[in-house]
Amino acid sequence: QVQLVESGGGLVQAGGSLRLSCAASRSILSINTMGWYRQAPGKQRELVAVVTNGGRINYADSVKGRFTISRDIAKNTRYLQMNSLKSEDTAVYYCNAATVYGNYWGQGTQVTVSS
Repeated sequence: QVQLVESGGGLVQAGGSLRLSCAASRSILSINTMGWYRQAPGKQRELVAVVTNGGRINYADSVKGRFTISRDIAKNTRYLQMNSLKSEDTAVYYCNAATVYGNYWGQGTQVTVSS
């Protein structure tokens, strides 16, 4: 089992930056895939970015060139650096971890971009 705790959301003006953190309860090296998803009001949850343990990263077209996934192994934490934020990036952002034992979600963190 994996517990995920997100942080770093908030209110930012368009063009600004935020960094989201996802702290896992165990080594992220033991997790097959970690990623970020988001859900805006009235919309379905969508993929933002996902990274495999082998280092393969997939970004949604809408965030390519603006968002970057990174990690701190010692802290069991993945980060999502979000630059050049747009109003359409406003959503609740969820961290996800996929393991051989199951699929786990964080509680979500709100990101609001004002235009």
